[in-house]
Amino acid sequence: MTNDHPAARYYRRALCLGIFTVAYNIAEGLASIAFGIRDEALTLFGFGIDSFIECLSGLGIVAMVLRIRKNPDTSRGHFEKTALRITGTSFYLLAVGLFFTAAYHVYSGHKPDAAWSGIMISTISIMVMSALVTAKRKVGRVLGSAPILADANCTLVCIYMSVVLLSASGLYAVTGIGYVDSLGALGLVYYTVKEGKEAFEKAGGVESFGCR
Repeated sequence: MTNDHPAARYYRRALCLGIFTVAYNIAEGLASIAFGIRDEALTLFGFGIDSFIECLSGLGIVAMVLRIRKNPDTSRGHFEKTALRITGTSFYLLAVGLFFTAAYHVYSGHKPDAAWSGIMISTISIMVMSALVTAKRKVGRVLGSAPILADANCTLVCIYMSVVLLSASGLYAVTGIGYVDSLGALGLVYYTVKEGKEAFEKAGGVESFGCR
């Protein structure tokens, strides 16, 4: 495939989107963890850890795009499968940690110091991830690539998690009820378990059009 071929341009675009996704998740993860620790906000902190796990997944996506650009009919390589297994394990560990920490916070009556950081970060994330989903779906449809379309739907899950963070932060800002933050963390648990399961299924060769 020559560089001036129409498909080559879209594969380059898919690669750029994958690299941007990794870079954005690193920045988002750093900000979320820093503010989550400062504000003692569990949902925001967990959201930040999830962003770093998404970076591992994103590296696998970049490798996938490089592979299918050369040969669309090849199966996942060792690097992609290893990245998926590490990603899946990390999601499960995060889910366990969030669950027990949320339970302890409910028991102890812990309350975050503030919620505005969560509102700000989740709002930005929803806007950025929505743009990424649209761009990835366009590229996936043009190339007729099921893996790229599946990646777009995985990015859609990031929007759902941002909505969970926004809802928990917004409700806490309005009501001041401490366990709202813990409920938000449990909402993240639901999605991290689903993403972990999806990662292991893909590592085992089971493909789907979404993270479900």
